[in-house]
Amino acid sequence: MFDTIMAALGEAFHLIISGNHEVYSIVWRSLGVSGLATLLACLWGIPIAIALGLYSFPGKKLLMSLSNAFLGIPTVALGLLLFLLWSQSGPLGFMSLLYTPIGIAIGQSILITPILVSFTSSALNSTDVEMSDLAKTLGASTFQTNFAIIREALWAILLAVTASFSRAFAELGVAMMVGGNIRNVTRVLTTFIALETAKGEIAFSLALGIILMAIILSITLLLNYCRRE
Repeated sequence: MFDTIMAALGEAFHLIISGNHEVYSIVWRSLGVSGLATLLACLWGIPIAIALGLYSFPGKKLLMSLSNAFLGIPTVALGLLLFLLWSQSGPLGFMSLLYTPIGIAIGQSILITPILVSFTSSALNSTDVEMSDLAKTLGASTFQTNFAIIREALWAILLAVTASFSRAFAELGVAMMVGGNIRNVTRVLTTFIALETAKGEIAFSLALGIILMAIILSITLLLNYCRRE
């Protein structure tokens, strides 16, 4: 086992410094797809989270419960549902999203939306109540007060976005079911790892896994560094 791990580390180092075209293209495709998924999730997830965190309205508790319930949605189940919807015989087959990077990005955005909504709304709810009261005492409008709360919770919101991206970047079910693992088209790091493992290329799979983990950890460490600055 130790020899396999050392071989994987050597293989990962070799893949990085040798500029392996296929690996680098897959890494960039993975970053692009998951980045687009995170952007899409932010477009509708953050407004929903702000509404849940700062306002009261009918159905708020139900929406929060649904958001929390879908935190653990199985990726394969979501991928299967999207496959049935987007297949040629499905009701949304005309959209031609199956086996495309855009389709993977949309699927991943759906997957990470509950994470983004739950973490962001919790961050807004946990913001110091005294700051909100102080802003109102100083004559701030509702909009100005809410803006101050959002600004106070900014780093927590960025952490929620980072966690959402990491979830999308490391998921397999949606990418495999919706993307189909097509070489040079929809193959991403996680599906590539699954393929190489099935072929028995354990050292190569571990090398790719090391690269995947290194990217996720680098993004998290960069965020923490920027926060300290």
